[in-house]
Amino acid sequence: MPFKFRLEILAIIAVFAFCILFLYTSSIMTNAEFAGSDTLGSEQIAEMTGKAEEDFQPLIWQWAPPSGEIESGLFALQAAIGGILVGWVFGYWKGQKKRTP
Repeated sequence: MPFKFRLEILAIIAVFAFCILFLYTSSIMTNAEFAGSDTLGSEQIAEMTGKAEEDFQPLIWQWAPPSGEIESGLFALQAAIGGILVGWVFGYWKGQKKRTP
């Protein structure tokens, strides 16, 4: 019986180890600034180019959502549609595999 769920037990141990490692490292870094690569990259480009970035106009007009909630909602909708599409593809492949002898 203990060997039946060996992979599941290892997965649970790995998740707990990751959580403990994350909590330990975040408690060590008390004054750390967390910034994404987009923020850091944009800052470096702004330092290098100066006024050149202000003169840039995109070729295609880009819509900016009126609030952060709408932006988050659209992102969640995009993720849901992508998840449904990926699930459908994998389901189709699995169905084709069962169908062929």
